[in-house]
Amino acid sequence: MHSPQIRRATLDDAALLAELNRFVQDIHAEHRPDLFKGDPSSEELTAGFRDLLGRESVRVLIAELPDGRPAGYAMATLNERTGSALTHAGSFILLDHLAVAPEAVRRGIGTALLNAVRETGRQAGCTRFMTEVWDFNSTAVAFFEASGFSPAWRRLDQPL
Repeated sequence: MHSPQIRRATLDDAALLAELNRFVQDIHAEHRPDLFKGDPSSEELTAGFRDLLGRESVRVLIAELPDGRPAGYAMATLNERTGSALTHAGSFILLDHLAVAPEAVRRGIGTALLNAVRETGRQAGCTRFMTEVWDFNSTAVAFFEASGFSPAWRRLDQPL
């Protein structure tokens, strides 16, 4: 198996990212229709990704198979935390999205993207790599735990 090529996304990739995001969006909408739209328009998704790609703190990476086909993407945000009387100052990279096309699962794409985000954080001077994952997504939870992540806190939810 050949390693995927990882490249930084450009504004021209907004429509591609919208397409790669669709199956992840479907999973979220299936489990939390109160929060996630079931079928956002391609135009709306593309515009959203175009906006994100234009932000200085956002890094979006695309994984391509050896034949050049896109196989997934990762989107992360660089964060600076100022210190306070209670906390230390620090910087971290937060993985906001990780999507691997269903036909490319278990081919090292997710791991390659994680490694690339980790390196992006290191190059930016970050000292922590964080992500959030929905409890209903047991596949993602298992992947992240197998990749060295461990729970740091829980966000609890309750309808009002």
